[in-house]
This record gives sequence, C-alpha cells and structure tokens, in this order.
Amino acid sequence: MSAPADPGGQRAAISNAIVALFKEFYGKGPVAAKAYFNDDWVFVVLDGGLTRNEETLVEAGEQALVREVRLRFQEVMAERICAIVAEITGRQVLNYHSQLLLNPVNSVEMFLLAPLPDGQRS
Repeated sequence: MSAPADPGGQRAAISNAIVALFKEFYGKGPVAAKAYFNDDWVFVVLDGGLTRNEETLVEAGEQALVREVRLRFQEVMAERICAIVAEITGRQVLNYHSQLLLNPVNSVEMFLLAPLPDGQRS
C-alpha cells in the first residue's frame, strides 16, 4: 500500500484501512469512519461497530466489561494498526491510544506521528 500524496487521500485511506481491520478481527466493523489530521496527530472517529454479544452486555449494564475487553484487544492489535497508519502517512507512529464511547457507540483511534523534517508541512 503506497502513501497517497494528498492529505484527503491519506485520511480516506486510513479510515478505510481501519474499518477493514475491524471487520477482519471483530467480525463486524463500524458503520462509518472519518479521519482527521491535526499537526502530528491523526484521529479516526468510528461510528457503531459493536458485536451482537457486546450490544447484549451493554444492554445488561456491563459497559465497563465491554470497554475493558475492547480496549485490551486494541492493545493487542496496536502494532498492526500503527503499521497501517505509518505506511499510509509515510511517518512513524510514536504513540497510539484507543477510546471506546458507548452512548452513542463511537470509538476514537488516536495516533501521534513523528514530526516532519524542518520546513515540511503535513
């Protein structure tokens, strides 16, 4: 996968790649995704995407359990997720964090990229 030259193409490529990864490993992906760039940060906001068993647990008041399992799985997947973002942007990912929100169901994937060389802009 080569890095698209324009930021809009990179944003779309990152969103699509993360949705595909979620579908592959969760069996279900988010219904929508959008990536945002802010200086050396990339934020990807994903709408929906809980599995049926996670939805059942949330309905039973087990939000903390769903969040704990989902975030632990994201930690296990961090290397794979960061590699995708690094490949698309052409920049090293220095740090990654995932956050799950349950009302409404959204998740936010946050990536801190290595700074660009002096004089270059993202």
